Amino acid sequence: MRLTVLGSGSTGNAVLICAGRTSVLVDAGLSAKETARRLALVGVDADALDGVVITHEHSDHAGGLRVLLKSLDCPVYISGATRDAYIREKARTDDEPKRRAEALRDRTVEISSSHDFQIGEIDFHPFTVPHDAADNFGFVATCDGVRAATLMDFGCVTTLVSEHLRGCAAIVIESNHSRDMLKACEVYPWELKQRILSRTGHLSNEDVAAWLRDGFDGCAEHVVLAHLSQRANNPDLAKFTAESALRERGGLFQPATKITLSHYKEPTPWIEL
Repeated sequence: MRLTVLGSGSTGNAVLICAGRTSVLVDAGLSAKETARRLALVGVDADALDGVVITHEHSDHAGGLRVLLKSLDCPVYISGATRDAYIREKARTDDEPKRRAEALRDRTVEISSSHDFQIGEIDFHPFTVPHDAADNFGFVATCDGVRAATLMDFGCVTTLVSEHLRGCAAIVIESNHSRDMLKACEVYPWELKQRILSRTGHLSNEDVAAWLRDGFDGCAEHVVLAHLSQRANNPDLAKFTAESALRERGGLFQPATKITLSHYKEPTPWIEL
């Protein structure tokens, strides 16, 4: 199994997971043109995709889906609640909901945030995460015993989340903001700051550090920090905070975990598992 974060941030999110002959795009928050360009950068043809998984309806995770589907033959794996919310999601034109519904017609495989599903050679084990979306989920993807997790857009690490991340070889996890930088951000209204800081908002650098110190089992060779805010975070700070937390772990054996930063403008290098 291998994976790359094609792009991640408030302007759009997409992850590519491959195993054997199976290639799956997770979320379609980038424009269709940019998704195709970044797939080409990592050596994957959009025509080779076996499925698109949509974790939730927010535009930075599903905004490029309708146009992207024009150039794809594969199905969209999406829950019923997320499909309905995606069709109703804030649109720039009055006819956008109708166009989205038409684009998804006969193209979807309905999934659930609490039931496993399979795409080709990859098994997906979804689990609910706390976020202000209709049915947001993270998941563990497995193939031949190798486990990799992806979870973004959630406000706190619950017991359920922590348990699902055990035994994973790679974890893509949100590290959205620095609490101090968010509170000091002059362009965000207080209501937005409250939403981001809430238990159904976004995970902070400090939250990731607490999990790495106290909840992380040390198994993952790779932890990729994703969905970094361009206004309320700094990549160097996010990486330093995570790496410091790993060094602060107790016990005789420190995990040999590599912290990687995702970027909103370009894909990460392939992570081979």
